[in-house]
Amino acid sequence: MSEEKAVQKKRCTAVILAGGSGSRMHSDVAKQFMLLGGKPLLWYSLQVVQQSEIIDDCILVAGKADGAVGSSWLDTLEYVRREIVEQYGFTKVDAIIPGGSERCWSVENAMAVLRDGTEYGRVPNRDGYVFIHDSARPFLTEQILRRTYETVQQYHACVAAMPSKDTVKLADEEGFSASTPPRSRVWTIQTPQVFDSALITETYGRLRDQYLHTSQVPVTDDASVVELFSDVLVKLVEGSYQNIKITTPEDIKIAEAFLEF
Repeated sequence: MSEEKAVQKKRCTAVILAGGSGSRMHSDVAKQFMLLGGKPLLWYSLQVVQQSEIIDDCILVAGKADGAVGSSWLDTLEYVRREIVEQYGFTKVDAIIPGGSERCWSVENAMAVLRDGTEYGRVPNRDGYVFIHDSARPFLTEQILRRTYETVQQYHACVAAMPSKDTVKLADEEGFSASTPPRSRVWTIQTPQVFDSALITETYGRLRDQYLHTSQVPVTDDASVVELFSDVLVKLVEGSYQNIKITTPEDIKIAEAFLEF
């Protein structure tokens, strides 16, 4: 990145979500700590962030790692700091915070740090960009970061995504096919999801105010929050078909194959 571009560049903060469990992996170890190619799954996203010319700093949202770390949030945070951040030299991570009961509340915890910052000794990011990424997607690349960065500057909100390879059916309440959307308009959504800092912190604040104490939250990703609480359109940006989410044991085998490419 040239010196001229660096001067013009707004601050970019990565929020890496590592609060998952091992339930669907049929593992007692939380999936972010499971080994892939000899390294914890979480390592891969943090390594790309550490080496990126685009990302300036990182908030790591850690969850309780049942059976792998300890019995409390503090145990988990200390484990992540010692065994992941310090051991591998991830110096861009300047806050390690606990996650919430659901993904959206984990993100909101990070948004609170972006708004205020002081509790963790970091400077708030109120006028830059935020890259929210699931650590269960280990094949993040600098190319994806660059494409989303270039897009968010123009559209204020964007998500990595890929055109669906499959025909998709919408089902009715009884499980019958109700309609078939044109495949050319169906995309599968990935992360990172990238936004103006002021936009995403404000919309998550509204989500918290309206839904924190309810059992059903009407969002499934960060773009959904922006769509629900603002008029900003979310632009779809090419991610990668390799940017898979590790969810089940079969996904680990696919990820191991990708590492051999």
